[in-house]
Amino acid sequence: MIGKILKKISLYIFLTLGAFVMIFPFLWMIMGAFKSPAEIIMFPPKLLPSHWSFINFSKAFKMAPFGRYFLNSVVVMILSVLTTTTTSILGAFAFSRLKFPGKEIIFSILLSLMMIPFEMLIITNYTTIVKLHLFNTIPALVLPFVSSIFYTYILRNFFDTVSDSLYYSARIDGASNWMYLWRILVPMAKPSLFTILLLNALSSWNSFIWPLYITADLRSRTLPYGLQVFTNEGGSFQELLMAASSVIILPMIVLFLIARKYIISGVSRGGIKA
Repeated sequence: MIGKILKKISLYIFLTLGAFVMIFPFLWMIMGAFKSPAEIIMFPPKLLPSHWSFINFSKAFKMAPFGRYFLNSVVVMILSVLTTTTTSILGAFAFSRLKFPGKEIIFSILLSLMMIPFEMLIITNYTTIVKLHLFNTIPALVLPFVSSIFYTYILRNFFDTVSDSLYYSARIDGASNWMYLWRILVPMAKPSLFTILLLNALSSWNSFIWPLYITADLRSRTLPYGLQVFTNEGGSFQELLMAASSVIILPMIVLFLIARKYIISGVSRGGIKA
């Protein structure tokens, strides 16, 4: 009995230390955003600022158009989430309910494409975007991500758990495939859909490599790339970098903390076939 208690205590201590190691850099960044230039380089360092002030945020926004970057990131995230979710729903339904020759082979080939990292496709995607005359535009940031086989895989596995009798009953009652999908399957798949929305939002918001190649000025820069440019311009002002980084990361931290349970449950539901 005592051994089990000590084992449980040791486990909680280990998890607490691990959580502290993971959280401390974010905490240091946020606290540093409120420090003065003297406090940010103070030794020994202090975690909490002596005086809480938002002046670093105002200075950072004056030195770089973070408002424009923020708006671009929001627009790209919304467009990416809407298009990817729609194509994932349609693709998952086709591979789950519709019957056509080579369905499993095609789906297996698509799944195998997940082994190819996006970095290997950058040159091809870049060439396509330039030929379409979309370089340095918002659509160029969304176009390569209008579909995702990973999200399609999650939804397909969830759709497969729905009884075939429900599908045939709906068809007998006169429901078309389109009606069955949007009125029955989609409402039932809310946990998995919520997971896809959140994961896609996080991925789009944090995207850096693609905007780095496909944008040339502030008209279409997103926050991660804008921060990298600001780092080169204001690299000596650590407190301003902390403030700008906090603006970028805080929305996603809050979103993740609110919805972390939905992400875990949605992946569990969609990743395991009943």
